Amino acid sequence: MRLLERMRKEWFMIGIVLAIAGAKLEPSIGVNGGPLKPEITVSYIAVATIFFNSGLSLKTEELTSALVHIKLHLFIQIFTLAFFPATIWLFLQLLSITPINEWLLKGLQTVGCMPPPVSSAVILTKAVGGNEAAAIFNSAFGSFLGIVITPLLLLLFLGSSSSVPFTSVFSQLFMTVVVPLIIGQIVRRYVKDWLERKKPPLGAASSSVLLLIIYTTFCDTFSNPSIDLDTVSLVLVLFIIFSVQLSFMLLTFLFSTRNNSGFTPADTVAIIFCSTHKSLTLDEVTI
Repeated sequence: MRLLERMRKEWFMIGIVLAIAGAKLEPSIGVNGGPLKPEITVSYIAVATIFFNSGLSLKTEELTSALVHIKLHLFIQIFTLAFFPATIWLFLQLLSITPINEWLLKGLQTVGCMPPPVSSAVILTKAVGGNEAAAIFNSAFGSFLGIVITPLLLLLFLGSSSSVPFTSVFSQLFMTVVVPLIIGQIVRRYVKDWLERKKPPLGAASSSVLLLIIYTTFCDTFSNPSIDLDTVSLVLVLFIIFSVQLSFMLLTFLFSTRNNSGFTPADTVAIIFCSTHKSLTLDEVTI
């Protein structure tokens, strides 16, 4: 009974493991153009579902309050779009004298220049009782900023000119983030009493959608041809990513929990997930 109770409580973590294992066993199901059609079901329907659920569950006052929390927004955007890529660049200067594969290091810098995640930060923030409204705003706003800032960062740190299909990325973000959020808020006005009485598992539904996103992402990863990289470089890079992630999460926690920071514990949760995680929203960027 204890094991079942534990599994029920940790269902999301178990789901992540199963999603990755399933992608490894049969990646062709979830690749672009495959039976699941992730270029539609994930890129549009899944993300839109997450933000519709957020609009449905959040009070309008919470969203309004989040919009005017300027200090929180500045902290997250400056950290993720300035401090994060600059620190990674400095760190990679040291790693450049090591035998780690050069393209893996460039990949780390590229990821470091990406904006905050669109959906995962919102779901993780909500799951642990953080400021979901602030996570929504910064995920969306950071993604829009990234359309302009990410190519500039790539030029600055990698010396590579790059371009983003501005119109298609902007329209996709607008249709999958902003529109579903607004529709969710409108629907909430008519079903608010029912939502408060029944308390449907909207959070669990969004987490389930995130598992689909994770599954299709790993399907793409496992379906790619083997890249000729040495095992030592791969292991070292995995260790570096793990160390950098933990270090940045600890740093944002320490900064946001200072006595004079002005942030609540809920704000700190949103800061940690939005500032230190990166998105592949701009995976269409051409270098």
